[in-house]
Amino acid sequence: MLGYLWGFLYSKYVRFWLKWILRLLTRKCELQRLLDGARAGAQRTLSIEHSLESSKNKVLRNAVHVEEAEVEKCVRDVMKEKKIEQKDTRFKTNLHISLLQISGYKKLYLNVEDLRKVPYDSDNEEHEEQLIELWNLLMPHENLKARISKQWCDIGFQGDDPKTDFRGMGLLGLVNLVYFSKHYTKEARQILSRSNHPKLGYSYAIVGINLTEMAYSLLKNGALKSHLYNVVSGLPQMEHFHQFYCYLVYEFDKFWFEEEPESIMHFNQYREKFHEKIKGLLLDCNVMLTLQN
Repeated sequence: MLGYLWGFLYSKYVRFWLKWILRLLTRKCELQRLLDGARAGAQRTLSIEHSLESSKNKVLRNAVHVEEAEVEKCVRDVMKEKKIEQKDTRFKTNLHISLLQISGYKKLYLNVEDLRKVPYDSDNEEHEEQLIELWNLLMPHENLKARISKQWCDIGFQGDDPKTDFRGMGLLGLVNLVYFSKHYTKEARQILSRSNHPKLGYSYAIVGINLTEMAYSLLKNGALKSHLYNVVSGLPQMEHFHQFYCYLVYEFDKFWFEEEPESIMHFNQYREKFHEKIKGLLLDCNVMLTLQN
């Protein structure tokens, strides 16, 4: 209750007067102070995002919703609104980068969501090609005898037709599995081999799809902002989301074997524990969770 009351008072009254006093002392507006003082990356962009969203000025509030093509004009409008000289190239450049990161994050989420909404279609030749590519990447020395086959269980699908396992995450689940297998082939095959451990084994493909859901949920609720704002100085792309997924797959496998669960029946418990660990790491504004070749 006290926390809520303080938050209300701060946003309604304290913040305004604090900004006013600091402007008198520094002769700079809040945006200038943040862009001058905050470290480039998440520290700066998260602060700018919060400042713009909290502003009573419509031009500033709307800045967090601009499209990529409108960023340059938006920067000029903000500078005009705050009476900042257009020749201040440092302010202009830094604000431009932050707005690109903010708009890029929103666009990335929409692109990921669009891919998630595409159901796997066994009549779609491209979908089928990606599925076969996944098999060939993971099992290069074993031919798939038929499209509908118990062999799919060898790479961690539940039954003889993988399409039923993609229902929750749609085509996004398959694209992530293929991306990891293509760009980190050695690691993917090693993890697949480890997933067949007689005591600590787990269903590789099913867990991979589950980790797609984890990456998607972290992107959706904004938790990935700190990571992405540090990783890319500009527009986050689908590539950056896939790379984060690769990090999750690699780290979950290590986590699983370090924890040594009694049985796969405890998967949800350990999955949630791993999820909490990742969320904790993402609270650090300097975080970069990447898996390098």
